[in-house]
Amino acid sequence: CFQPSLFHHVAQRYYSHFRLCKLSIVCFYVQLCETHTCVSSLQSDYHFEYTECDVLGSRWRVAVPNKADICTGLPDPVKGTQCTFSCNEGEYLDMQSQQCQKCAAGTYSLGTSVAFDEWDSLPTGFVTHGVITNEGNDQTDCSNSTWTPKGDYIASNTDECTATLSYAVNLKQPGSLSFEYFYPDTSIYFEFFVQNDQCQSTDSNSRWMRISESSWSKYTVELNKGNNVLYWRTIAYSLQGSAVKPVLLRNIQISGVAYTSECFHCKPGTHSANPGSARCTPCPADTYSNKGATTCHECEEDKYAVVGSASCKPRPACTSSDYFYTHTPCDSEGKTQLMYKWIEPKICSETVEGALKLPASGEKQTCPPCNPGFFVSNSSTCEPCPSGSFSNGTVCTECRAGTEPVVGFEYKWWNTMPANMKSTLLSFVMAAWEVAGEYIYTTPGDRDTDYLMLTLSVPGYRLPQSMVKDAERSELSRITFVFETICTADCKLYFLAGYNQWNNDVVERWNGRNHKQSYSYLIQSNSTVSFTWTFKRTDGTERNYSADVAKIYSIVITNAIGGVATKCRRCALTSVKAGSACVLCPPGHYMVNGTGACQKCPPNTFIRTDQPVGEAACIRCGPNTTTNKVIKCEILACLSDCILDLRTSKGALLHYDFSPLANVTSVHSSPRFTSKGLRYFHRFNLGLCGTEGRMPASCVDNVTESGREVKGYVCQSTVVPSDIRSQSLVSSQPFLIGDSLIGVTTETTLGNISSLQWMFAAALGLPDVLFYYKSSDATQSCQQGRSATVRMRCDPTVTAKNRIMLPSNCSEGTCDGCTFHFLWQSQHACPLCTKNHYREIVSACIQGIQRTTYVWQQPVQCYGGQPLPAQKVSACVTLDFWLKFGVSTGAVAAVLLISLICYFWKKTRKLQYKYSRLMMTSGGRECELPTADSCAIMEGEDAEDDLMDLTKKSFFTKIKSFSRERTSDGFDSVPLKSSSSQTEIFVIGPKM
Repeated sequence: CFQPSLFHHVAQRYYSHFRLCKLSIVCFYVQLCETHTCVSSLQSDYHFEYTECDVLGSRWRVAVPNKADICTGLPDPVKGTQCTFSCNEGEYLDMQSQQCQKCAAGTYSLGTSVAFDEWDSLPTGFVTHGVITNEGNDQTDCSNSTWTPKGDYIASNTDECTATLSYAVNLKQPGSLSFEYFYPDTSIYFEFFVQNDQCQSTDSNSRWMRISESSWSKYTVELNKGNNVLYWRTIAYSLQGSAVKPVLLRNIQISGVAYTSECFHCKPGTHSANPGSARCTPCPADTYSNKGATTCHECEEDKYAVVGSASCKPRPACTSSDYFYTHTPCDSEGKTQLMYKWIEPKICSETVEGALKLPASGEKQTCPPCNPGFFVSNSSTCEPCPSGSFSNGTVCTECRAGTEPVVGFEYKWWNTMPANMKSTLLSFVMAAWEVAGEYIYTTPGDRDTDYLMLTLSVPGYRLPQSMVKDAERSELSRITFVFETICTADCKLYFLAGYNQWNNDVVERWNGRNHKQSYSYLIQSNSTVSFTWTFKRTDGTERNYSADVAKIYSIVITNAIGGVATKCRRCALTSVKAGSACVLCPPGHYMVNGTGACQKCPPNTFIRTDQPVGEAACIRCGPNTTTNKVIKCEILACLSDCILDLRTSKGALLHYDFSPLANVTSVHSSPRFTSKGLRYFHRFNLGLCGTEGRMPASCVDNVTESGREVKGYVCQSTVVPSDIRSQSLVSSQPFLIGDSLIGVTTETTLGNISSLQWMFAAALGLPDVLFYYKSSDATQSCQQGRSATVRMRCDPTVTAKNRIMLPSNCSEGTCDGCTFHFLWQSQHACPLCTKNHYREIVSACIQGIQRTTYVWQQPVQCYGGQPLPAQKVSACVTLDFWLKFGVSTGAVAAVLLISLICYFWKKTRKLQYKYSRLMMTSGGRECELPTADSCAIMEGEDAEDDLMDLTKKSFFTKIKSFSRERTSDGFDSVPLKSSSSQTEIFVIGPKM
């Protein structure tokens, strides 16, 4: 007469809030039935449930009708068990008697736990839905982007919607949750968290799941008493447009639910033979079972079944893909036997028409040589050489004095599996990799989805004695291997490194067919002691691609503890430490080939760690870089202190100081969008220059638990919108672009790195200064490693320190994926100002003051350095002064000139007078001298003449005498005095 669920909900609600007594619940029940047509109930028409627990921990057992018209004949409510009551594993709570009973055969119970291991449909209580991401296209339909049951597991979405799977559970006591997941693709963000009654989530640092490339991972978390809502959430980012692999979940188990009122049937392929089972056992190979089975049934002779099968399949005809070969250890004669084996479990039939038989085993072949560092013992086995000796695989030779053994592992002959290597097949206990003389290869697995794992374990690493002093800058170790994959399907080979087989990170991955090639990985930590090669043929569950194979031809690992020596290395022949067989050369020296003598490196060079012998070990630093001034040639690369001098094509010397730009600076590429409109971009971190104490640029991966970080001059990471996750920044896929500075120059090419002019607009005026960087990390697409160029362009108007641009034609910073280009515009990229960058302007002399002003040459192409001098003020003389001075000087000069004229005129007159007297004395005879008594000029007459001429006269008298009249014949009359008397004699003379 009413919905049982409604009655149950209302009854529980009223009982919980008002603590209804038994009579109240019955009255409420009768009142509900009065309004409906009721019929009597049978025992099969109802079931029992418990009400909510009250504050005292008590509850009631009530009968809930299974049909809407059942109203009478229901048992009365009775007091139930305590809320903390629980049953053991293999038992369930019988609600009729409220006692624990054992589960029947073919069923199982976890006691206080519930488990979900069948995913044919979404189990009761689970809810899944898809919503659009905030950054996505509003028109995107995410209603179908949910978690999908797939039988043995449930799979997440693979599109760019957010898919959530949730389950709510109320625990009567503290419990736990465990589940298995497979998370193979970093293009999906996968998180798990729990919310409590207050909707508080778990710590965001532990909610992100760790990548599981090659196997299922198990996750366990503690749950608190009370309500717990479990959330599994995924969102995919298809950055390259490739297919995204979903996240898979299975075997979810929750403990702390206090009781279970029923037992669960064993799923097909499993069984439980005895009552009271806590779990079901998978059926062995060649058997099957149905749901709720108590035993497993044998397959017919011409059919087979793998472990845990629900049915049998016909056996196919045996082919060459159903068996593999291996070699026995060498015998005393140095021979090995070729052995053929069926792949286990054997599913093919040798009796079917066209089937192949297993080839005969036992063919003897010559054993391959021992690996370097080993020798052939008397028992024809390979044994490692003693410490301090080396070998090429035949006999051991002791290292000479002044040399040291180069210790490590080198495997290139594969007669037996090395002691520190192990082969594992996840889905079955059998060898996944087998030795085959010249290589080791993957055997055909049970299924194409099998992960065939080969693990190499190393105790640790130790640098040779000659490199201990330079441990911080020396290469700790390196692993190099040569491999090949031959596939017809989409096979995958993973190379992983970590601190054990199950806790490692994927270093590199190869898809499909790969020709024979070499790969190297630099080991930087002593905690990296486990290396795993994992091969997977395809995602299919059948055995269709057994012939697809991966081969490893050689594995070399250096500086390994417990390793063997393949050669000895000569070093300096001087003593440094007692008991040391090898002595280092002095700082800045290299070893001369074949002598052990030490030679000093040329200036401004550094030592190569991979070739410390010979002059080639000294590598010259690039332009405008220098070695460390403290340890000189012992560093691994050259540095720049951000201060340099460059000479232009016109011969001008420019001084630069890039120190203000030395801090790590970030730049983002233009936004990119996936096919569904989700935005992402690339972030570059640049550390332009600086000495060894600088803070390097770093890029991190905060998506996965590994938290991988790379450091160098230039690095890149992929950044997605922060509202996808709880972190403020979501960064993934970091890699190094440049970890060493090659040089600084104005040339557009340095070594094999070029920065083409067309990538950026041409510079006006000064040439750009280019920083060249290179990374030693080689990849499949960049065999020579990645590189970068940073153009420093002077722009005094740019005050910001992060004005960095990417090429307009290559928005991701690179056009070929290997060389990246940046343009950095800043006032700090200008040369330092000098006196050649300004000129002076001299003003006119105003009121005795003259000003000198200094201004920059236009356009301004410098910054900092020498500032403009202050304006100078100096005294000066005006034009009026010089005019007056000139007039005065001219007047003085004129007076002086007149005075001189008068003086010389007067002098001339005196000479005229004396000449006239001389002529008169001679009497007009030529060439005769006057006698002593004549009136000619006599010695000593000057004084007298002076008396005559200097007779005191007035000024006007003198003028009158000067201008007296001349005779008619043009002669002047001059009065003369005789020597004997004062009679005046007039002498007529010509006019002078």
